[in-house]
Amino acid sequence: MVSNQVLGARTVAGLLILSLAASGCSHLRHHDEAAAAPAGVPLASASGAMPAPAAVPAEMTATEAAIGGTAAPAPARATAVDTRAMVNPSAPMHYTVKRGDTLWGIASMYLKDPWLWPEVWIINPQIPNPHLIYPGDQLALAYGADGRPQVSVEQAGTVRLDPRLRSSPLDSAIPTIPYSAIAAFLSRPTVMSEEEVKHAPYVLAFRDMHNIAGASNEAYIRNLSATENSRYAVVHIAGPLRDPDDNKLLGYEAIYTATALVRRPGDPAKAVLLDPARETLMGDRLLSAENTDTPVTFIPHAPSSSVRGHIIDVVGGTDLIGQYQVVVINRGRSQGVEPGTVLAVDSRGDEVPDVYRGGRNIGSSNDVTFAPKVRLPDERAGTMLVFKVFDRVSYALIVGASDTIRVGDIARSP
Repeated sequence: MVSNQVLGARTVAGLLILSLAASGCSHLRHHDEAAAAPAGVPLASASGAMPAPAAVPAEMTATEAAIGGTAAPAPARATAVDTRAMVNPSAPMHYTVKRGDTLWGIASMYLKDPWLWPEVWIINPQIPNPHLIYPGDQLALAYGADGRPQVSVEQAGTVRLDPRLRSSPLDSAIPTIPYSAIAAFLSRPTVMSEEEVKHAPYVLAFRDMHNIAGASNEAYIRNLSATENSRYAVVHIAGPLRDPDDNKLLGYEAIYTATALVRRPGDPAKAVLLDPARETLMGDRLLSAENTDTPVTFIPHAPSSSVRGHIIDVVGGTDLIGQYQVVVINRGRSQGVEPGTVLAVDSRGDEVPDVYRGGRNIGSSNDVTFAPKVRLPDERAGTMLVFKVFDRVSYALIVGASDTIRVGDIARSP
C-alpha cells in the first residue's frame, strides 16, 4: 500500500511535467507564428490578447470615392484612387469659356464622368465668386505633385474683372445645363400639395365668356387677396403624382400657363394674362410668383448617400424620353437629393417567357402562355441632372441618353 506522502509526491511531479510540456508547446507555436507572420504584423501580447486587425476596405472606384467623400477617412492605401483615369484623353490643357457654354458641357470635355467635376475643380480665392465660370475665363488643366488632375481659372476674363463692361445678361456666369430646356421651371412652382390645390385662388371665368384664354385676355379670379399690379403664376393641375413604391400621393404636377397681372382687386378680382406658355383654362390655380427662383449655377455632383428611385412622369406627356427632356422622380430633399445631384438612369428589364427550360422548346403559342417568366437585367440608358427639388419629388433634366428611356425606369446613384 502506497503512503499518502508518496501519492502527493507523484501528483506534484505529474503536474510539473504537464506544465513544462504545455509551455514548450506554447513556445514552439509562438516561434512558428513569428516565422510565418509578415513583417510589421504584431503578435500576441504578453497577456495573450491579440490586437484586432484593422479592416481593409475593398478597392473603390472613382465614383465610389466621390460619393463617400463625407464618410470617415479610410486608410490611405484604400483611398489611393488613380484620378488620372478620370480625365478624357482629348481634354484640352487650356480652354477659353465661350458664351453658350454650360458647366456640364465643360465638365464632359475634361472628364469621362462629368459629375466628378468637384474632384478636379480648384477654386481661386483671389477671384470674386470663384465657384462661377464666366465667358472669357481661361481654364487650365494641370497635375498636382500627387498626380491628381486639377482644373482652375488660369486667367479671368475681362467680363469678370470689369463688371462695367457687362451690357447684357449673356455676360453672366455660364449655367450648369442649357437654360432654354428648364426656363419654364426655374421661377415657377411645379408641384403642389393637396391642401395647396384645395385653397389656392382659381380662374372663375374669362371676359367675353371665352372658354380658354391667352396673351392679353382678362380673367376673373376667386379667393385672391391681392393689390393692384401684383403678379401671380397661373398653373394647370395636370394630375396626381404617386410613389410607385407605396402608391402614396406625393403631390400634384402644376404646369405653368401664364402670368396674371392684377388690374382690379376684389372677389372676383380681374387680371390680365401675360407671358403665356400655353392656354389657360377655367379652374386653373394661381400661385405667388415671388421668391421662387431656382439657381442654374449649381455644381454637378454624385449624391452623398445611396439614392434609388423611379421616373414617375415626363413633362409633355410623351411615351419615349430623350436628351434635354424634363422628368419627375420620386426622390427629393428628404432622401438627400439636391440641385446638382447627378443620377444614372437604368431601363427596367422586360419580363420574357422562358420556353427553353429543361432543354426543350415549348413551341406553340398556347404553351408560351404558361411558360415561366424571367425578368431581364436592368441596363444603363442615360444620365439625369436634378435642378429643382421638393420634399419627396424632384425635377431633373436628361443630359445624356444612350437608349430609350420611359416612365418607370430607375434613377439611381451613378
